[in-house]
Amino acid sequence: MVWLNVVIQGVLIGGFYALFACGLSLMFGVLKVINLAHGDMAVVAGYAAVFLTPHLHIPEVWSFLIVVPLFGLIGYVLQRTLIQKSIDRDPFTTLLVTFGLSVIIENLLLEIYTANGQTINIGSLITKSWHPTSIIYISYLSLAVLGAAVLVLVFLQLFLSKTGTGRLIRAVADDREAAQLSGANYRHVFGIAAAIAFATVALAGIAYGMMTQFAPTSGGVNLLFAFEAVVIGGIGSLWGTLVGGVALGVAQQFGAHFNPQYQVLAGNVLFLLVLAVRPQGLFGKKTALA
Repeated sequence: MVWLNVVIQGVLIGGFYALFACGLSLMFGVLKVINLAHGDMAVVAGYAAVFLTPHLHIPEVWSFLIVVPLFGLIGYVLQRTLIQKSIDRDPFTTLLVTFGLSVIIENLLLEIYTANGQTINIGSLITKSWHPTSIIYISYLSLAVLGAAVLVLVFLQLFLSKTGTGRLIRAVADDREAAQLSGANYRHVFGIAAAIAFATVALAGIAYGMMTQFAPTSGGVNLLFAFEAVVIGGIGSLWGTLVGGVALGVAQQFGAHFNPQYQVLAGNVLFLLVLAVRPQGLFGKKTALA
């Protein structure tokens, strides 16, 4: 029963990693951009939820209704301006630009909010859990985050495979030049993909603020875990991101069971093993967004 609880907790935390990582996977799968500001944008979403909800007179638990669409718009505008200009130069420039954006965001948040931690208030839901046995417990909030991750991935998969815009995104991801010759405005397609990625990372940032405290410097650690989940699952594979997040979460929980200091180490060991044995990831394919 103890080991079963370890696995359950790993799956639950893995759902959060998958939710956090799906936008990173989408950005790389379509734009071929590794967004080093991904984690910091999630932190900004958390602060936006804390700031906006009192002014709009809505409960913080419903903040995603405002913040997620807002970040979708921000993602589109940011891609069509700053990120697109760096893409037109070379991939190394995009790394420098997103790294610089990360530094600016972190320092602005430190200047405005200082290093004090913040949380998104969801009342008693934070402590409620289901106890099927005396050893196994399942947090309702973690279960909701896992459910949100699955729903987001289902939506993305259906959107990319069943809609005209989604198929256009896949076409541009596979061959940008051919899609452009067919009349596709690849910059607009990139903007849509970035909007979706920023919307998902905003949702992940709000979930993170509900689960624990966040601070201006929280983005770096979350970016690392998201990147590991994407690589383990396979870059460009949406469902691989879910599997990678769950695998990373389970590995961390097994490490923490033996010693709390081994939690992050166990996840990093799994990450290195996957890179050594299967560098393309568990579900990595040659085509993007498989």
